[in-house]
Amino acid sequence: MPYADAVVAQRRPVLVVVSGPPGAGKSTLAHRLARAIGCPAICRDEIKEGMVHTAGEFAAAPGDELTMRTLPAFFGVLELLLRAGVTTVAEAAFQDKVWRPRLQPLGELADIRVVHCQVDAGTAFARIRQRLADSPVRRAHDDGSFADARVHAAHHEGFRRVQLDVPQLEVDTSAGYRPALDEVVAFLKVARSIA
Repeated sequence: MPYADAVVAQRRPVLVVVSGPPGAGKSTLAHRLARAIGCPAICRDEIKEGMVHTAGEFAAAPGDELTMRTLPAFFGVLELLLRAGVTTVAEAAFQDKVWRPRLQPLGELADIRVVHCQVDAGTAFARIRQRLADSPVRRAHDDGSFADARVHAAHHEGFRRVQLDVPQLEVDTSAGYRPALDEVVAFLKVARSIA
């Protein structure tokens, strides 16, 4: 069969945006969704953690040098993958003012779906404290600014989620996932047709 006859109409990739405040369970859900779908997960925190290896002396702080370098790297990787036709899961604790202006151009390249992770402030605070104790790579982040439960709760409650006119789903990550993982994957409507 000639190549031209075998060409199938190409679908647009899907960009699955997993968002929510720190400690909401985004990274875990993003990796689980990527495995279920069969695509890469690009996580903002993991990019910054990788930069620490070449940064020399580094102290995390709000708006630090690595944070500023991470932002264009994160969105550049997303654009590169989407232009190549790769369905991708993107995860970050960005609020609307950071997500929306950078996602709008990517809407030209992909169908966007947003998954908002939600959990109560107390659970999120406990998760942040636990990962600080468990993971030395967290030194890349300014998690220490969440040392006070009241300060964290105010930040958590004031989180402004991404506002785009695209399909969106809220997922409670308090104990497992509500809705369940298979329901979230079904909502994403990522076609998997492998011949």
